Amino acid sequence: MPFIIPVQLPQNSYNITIAPGGLEQLGAEMQSLKLGQKVLLVSNPVIFRHYGERAIAALETAGFTVQSCILAAGERYKTPATLQKIYDAALDFRIERSSTFVALGGGVIGDMTGFAAATWLRGVNVVQVPTSLLAMVDAAIGGKTGVNHPRGKNLIGAFHQPRLVLIDSQVLKTLPAREFRAAIAEVIKYGVIWDAELFTQLESVSRLDRLSALPEDLLQEILVRSCQAKAHVVSKDEKEAGLRAILNYGHTIGHAVESLTGYRLVNHGEAVAIGMVAAGQLAADLDFWPETLAERQLALIQKAGLPTQIPASLNVEDIIDALQTDKKVSAGQVRFVLPTQLGAATVTDQVPAEAIRQVLKQIQQ
Repeated sequence: MPFIIPVQLPQNSYNITIAPGGLEQLGAEMQSLKLGQKVLLVSNPVIFRHYGERAIAALETAGFTVQSCILAAGERYKTPATLQKIYDAALDFRIERSSTFVALGGGVIGDMTGFAAATWLRGVNVVQVPTSLLAMVDAAIGGKTGVNHPRGKNLIGAFHQPRLVLIDSQVLKTLPAREFRAAIAEVIKYGVIWDAELFTQLESVSRLDRLSALPEDLLQEILVRSCQAKAHVVSKDEKEAGLRAILNYGHTIGHAVESLTGYRLVNHGEAVAIGMVAAGQLAADLDFWPETLAERQLALIQKAGLPTQIPASLNVEDIIDALQTDKKVSAGQVRFVLPTQLGAATVTDQVPAEAIRQVLKQIQQ
């Protein structure tokens, strides 16, 4: 039976449907939403090779007419130039306002497809079908869309909620091990900022560095609890006016690391892991939470096989400069999400530059 998590919003509410084997139900799920006949399916070559035919068959069986748009894989292609390819495909296919873009892929595909949907014809439907664990627990939910600017991650974007998020855990069987580990960083994030019980569940297993080491029931628990956390926060604060900012835990320094390494050396989850180590240590140094909790977080990140140190090739001062381009900067002050206990966090701009500098030096390779 599918597990359905509602995302309750003043407008544009939708469901997250978690259903093993659910890819075959994509067409039926979309049909129930009474969407227009035309569907532009956006994916990358790797994902499309595995799941494209199944997705198209499910859509066509339900009466949809489908055109595909295949984009290069990787964060470094998350650019306005790549976005143009979606727009070109939408124009060639004569996409209408009742039509739907379907994002079949990980966070990069989901973000770009969502932004294209937000801006084409001033807004068309989008359905998220995440194929990576990171997209399932985070990127596909909440309506944040965008592309990268050469000098910063996701600086060009819009809020555009999907009509549906369909999660089929069976597609994770083809997920590369590195991508699985990267996603665990976001799961740990939820444990730190929102769900202490999830954190202790992750601590209780012997391995977190590969999918095959996770019991089936724990994988389901990770998906459900992570999606519930994201859905709850988004429902309370759709456009990040307050509470939703806590979802950026680890992302402030993480985005700087990603950007400065050209999105090639570390992937998003790995950068978030490094960012969480830094933020966790900052929180301990500034007495937001005890050192013992920073140590527990570090141990969990290490158990997931994730990096915990800033690459040696990066200059600490460059990272501090890059923080000033972060989307959360307000009145010139960098805003950090810092944990106050397991399952709770706060947002503050009262973090001295020297404290940031010391922590960065402490965790550099």
